[in-house]
Amino acid sequence: MKKYGVLVFSVLVILILVGFGFLFPEQLERFTGGLQGLISDTFGWYYLLLVTLFLLTTLYFLVSPAGKLKLGKPDEEPEFGRVSWITMLFSAGLGIGLVFFGAYEPLSHYAVHSPTGETGTSEAATNALTFTFFHWGLHGWGVYSILALALAFYHFRNDHPALLSSTVQPIFRNAVNGVVGKIIDIIAVIATVTGVATSLGFGATQLNGGLSYLFGIPSNFLTQVIIVVIITVLFMISAWTGLAKGIRILSNTNMLIAAVLFILMLFIGPTVFNLNLFTDTLGNYIQTLPRMSFRIAPFDDEIREWINSWTLFYWAWWIAWAPFVGTFIARVSRGRSVREFIFAVLLVPSVIVFIWFTVFGGSAISLEHSGVDLASLSEELVLFGTFMNVDFGMLLSILAMAMLIIFFITSADSATLVLGMFTTNGSDTPPSRVKLVWGALLSVTALVLLYSGGLQALENALIIAALPFSVVMLLMTLGLIVVMTKEGRKARDK
Repeated sequence: MKKYGVLVFSVLVILILVGFGFLFPEQLERFTGGLQGLISDTFGWYYLLLVTLFLLTTLYFLVSPAGKLKLGKPDEEPEFGRVSWITMLFSAGLGIGLVFFGAYEPLSHYAVHSPTGETGTSEAATNALTFTFFHWGLHGWGVYSILALALAFYHFRNDHPALLSSTVQPIFRNAVNGVVGKIIDIIAVIATVTGVATSLGFGATQLNGGLSYLFGIPSNFLTQVIIVVIITVLFMISAWTGLAKGIRILSNTNMLIAAVLFILMLFIGPTVFNLNLFTDTLGNYIQTLPRMSFRIAPFDDEIREWINSWTLFYWAWWIAWAPFVGTFIARVSRGRSVREFIFAVLLVPSVIVFIWFTVFGGSAISLEHSGVDLASLSEELVLFGTFMNVDFGMLLSILAMAMLIIFFITSADSATLVLGMFTTNGSDTPPSRVKLVWGALLSVTALVLLYSGGLQALENALIIAALPFSVVMLLMTLGLIVVMTKEGRKARDK
């Protein structure tokens, strides 16, 4: 029982929340909406400062003597080649979000609700992409980097268990082996379940939207249930049989589909416009990054509402996904130096993301500017609306839905493994029955959140769940600064 204490208590908490949401959906929506508003209004400054702290800390390690330290023993070599490693870094931290928000977010900032209050102008187009870069770039990857760095450092270099509680050992000392450590691991599990369930909810909604837009299939909760059930069966078969090779094949296939989709859209869409927009936006992002990092708009209610709806939601999402993605990144980065790790995790995925959003978001903005009304479409339909107004639109839409399905399966399957590790004392091979429990709970949680309030309920739950885990990450970062600075100085003086 002691070994599975985190599992039992985590499952009980999730079941209570899911049961309440199923029995009292309206009350859950009102409660989460009110709590989300309170957190956003009260702790917005905290989220902005915290995520910026994570980024600055990783940059400090990049240039400090600690950058020479290895995530492993001093003579240990990397397990994976550099190209394979970087590919896995990219595929781990992104997925359904790229497809869901690829065209929708830049278009929304340009034509619906601007971060600066001005819509429909050339300046609004640059600002739309700039803030999209902000939400998906260095700050987000800084969140993943700091958690993955802490987990890899303590696990591979100092032989601590592969648990999130191990990362706060410098703060709590031996208490992490008792009740304090269990509480921290339970908080990490709840944040992970909420973060992954949110992504699965987005994926189900967009798949439903695409099927409705293209083929007339009803867009409602029942269809979303059917989608989730079918995909749940697929990823639970994989989780039960341990078909790691099959998942690798699916992941590689999805990277290929993403590359084909990107290349087609690059040349089918407004190529020169997008290249110019990328260049202009990249310069604007570099120039305004410090200002955006601390932008809270205390005197402008409209802009503050935008920050709450977008920036704070994203920072909560990155934090909630950090245990899941950070664990994977740590696992594949054994043997790398701290400096190489930070350079690759921060910069490479950020640049790829910038290019992706420019091509899909820039194409949507160009169409809207030319008179095509994409802004009136619901968020899950903007991507398909963009595709259907360019050549080969049906092909692009089918490729996008295939990507969503595969991302759905691989993300959920990987999440069951990570949650299994967290709830079996860091075991690298958790029992299949434990993974099945988490697979079922992930899908049920996503459906209950959709049932109680749709996409807004997903966003509310995410911001709420991320708050307690953000405190864990803050303590983790402070301890890591002390420990790595000390070890970096020792290595430099040798």
